Amino acid sequence: MIVKAVTLDFFRNYTHLEVSFDPGVNVIVGENAQGKTNLIEAVAYLSSASSHRARYDRELIQFGIDRAFLKAEIFSRRRDYTLEAQLTRGVRRQLWSNGVRLKSAGELSGLLTTVLFCPEDLYIIREGAAARRKFLDSCICQLRPKYAAALAEYHRLHEQKGRILRDWEEKPSLLDALDDYSLRMAQCGAVLIHYRAHFVKKLNQTAPGIHADCSGGREQLHLGYDTVSTITDPLAAPKQLLGQLLDHQERHRRAEIESHACLTGPHRDELTIEIDGNPAKAFGSQGQVRTAALSLKMAARDIFYQDTGEWPVLLLDDVLSELDHRRQEFVLNRITSGQVFITCCEEEKLARLRVGKAFRIRDGGLV
Repeated sequence: MIVKAVTLDFFRNYTHLEVSFDPGVNVIVGENAQGKTNLIEAVAYLSSASSHRARYDRELIQFGIDRAFLKAEIFSRRRDYTLEAQLTRGVRRQLWSNGVRLKSAGELSGLLTTVLFCPEDLYIIREGAAARRKFLDSCICQLRPKYAAALAEYHRLHEQKGRILRDWEEKPSLLDALDDYSLRMAQCGAVLIHYRAHFVKKLNQTAPGIHADCSGGREQLHLGYDTVSTITDPLAAPKQLLGQLLDHQERHRRAEIESHACLTGPHRDELTIEIDGNPAKAFGSQGQVRTAALSLKMAARDIFYQDTGEWPVLLLDDVLSELDHRRQEFVLNRITSGQVFITCCEEEKLARLRVGKAFRIRDGGLV
């Protein structure tokens, strides 16, 4: 997959930008707060219709402006595509592929896949389970349209069920709809668990070898998947998982009503990470944690290639400055294929790479 060109209007600090890229390594150089990360963010947004830094699309629109526009000319699946997104304050975003309006972000799946590695990812192991769920979701949504649709619906139902549980004492009739929301959440949740389990299985087949290479064979990484306790085999078909999810919901129905909160479902899932048999979150050293996070990202890149036959676009946002020399060398030695975008403050640090194009960014523009 190759991003051939990008056009931005009023996105973040870019009033207008038109830029063409090299199919190999693209280096984006500039001082801090000039727009390097914003350009990386725009490419990533067009692969999933979501941002790793913003919760709401309105945060991506330039201050004092009502709307922003993003366009990318890409080569994928042996053909050219034009992907477009229009973001408007107070209005749902609009997405197009080759001029055809997309009904949901899930329809972007497989058109442009990206693996983004940023400084925040180095601490994904230390953070709570939500950070690791977000990592899984961002990967699977790009590969499986059905998963992306189920995840969006699950989030919507979870929010609405949460309101019912929160407000039922003031309006008891709200409880009449509780079981219907629980059923629909279980139907979507079964799809999420199924795909998460299969992706974690692939991760555990790929990431440990990468971790061993990066650590010089001194450490052993193991990944696992914890979900709802009544699920006996998360790899099973969603139809089989549904009954087990409904059973767990029924057991916790009274507790949810009394606590005014959703207590059961895949919104509490956990990607478990162990190094030499110990939980990495609690016992991993800083170096081990960084190696594990690096291994997860590089494993996701390999899985994308295995699944699609094309290398995903690799986005490295100022991450090399956060890694020691050995880990820098490890990353650079593994990106000999596919298109790569690297942001940095000092271009000379990348002398070891065969750079296709270098761009200098200042105040949201090309210098």
